[in-house]
Amino acid sequence: MSFVEALLLSLALCVDTLVVSSATALRSRMSGRRGLLLGLILGFCQFAFPLVGALIGDVARAFIEAVDHWIAFGLLAMIGGKMIWEGVKGEDGEDEARGGTSRRSLVWGYFLLGVATSIDGLAVGIGLGLDNPIGEVLWIVTTIGVVTFVVAETGVFLGRRKIPIPERSANMIAGVVLVGLGVKILLEHLGIL
Repeated sequence: MSFVEALLLSLALCVDTLVVSSATALRSRMSGRRGLLLGLILGFCQFAFPLVGALIGDVARAFIEAVDHWIAFGLLAMIGGKMIWEGVKGEDGEDEARGGTSRRSLVWGYFLLGVATSIDGLAVGIGLGLDNPIGEVLWIVTTIGVVTFVVAETGVFLGRRKIPIPERSANMIAGVVLVGLGVKILLEHLGIL
């Protein structure tokens, strides 16, 4: 996977992160430190979930090597299709964490947001593990984590300035990117690309 493809994958995966971080900052009086904490937690989760998925995919590769490209394509196409559908239907994004203002409840709420926005990353990670050696996956998931952190901080910045995110459009664009990456993986394995 090239750096541009990894960057596109990262951006597609962290659309929810942009929306959630912006909405969280918009609904609360978020300090710079809390915004940084939110970005770090969301970035870590978006790094960890694809990594765990890739490890699962790497182990499973030996058993399903003949059809791994179809599975990777199917996972990316399903996630991308879901995002396109959500964009068309206009469904709301993930709910923001609500709770007390204690540091513990704040961190717990941010981790819940991180898990909620990273579930798709687990499935994508399985596809990455099926299609790539684990060494290559490490730099891809690191890219995903760093890009997610930057996108989360962008969302916090926009939310603190009361600038809304066009969630529907962002979901549709991200879905098209994921489906496109899935098609590319399939075509490469079929020898067409």
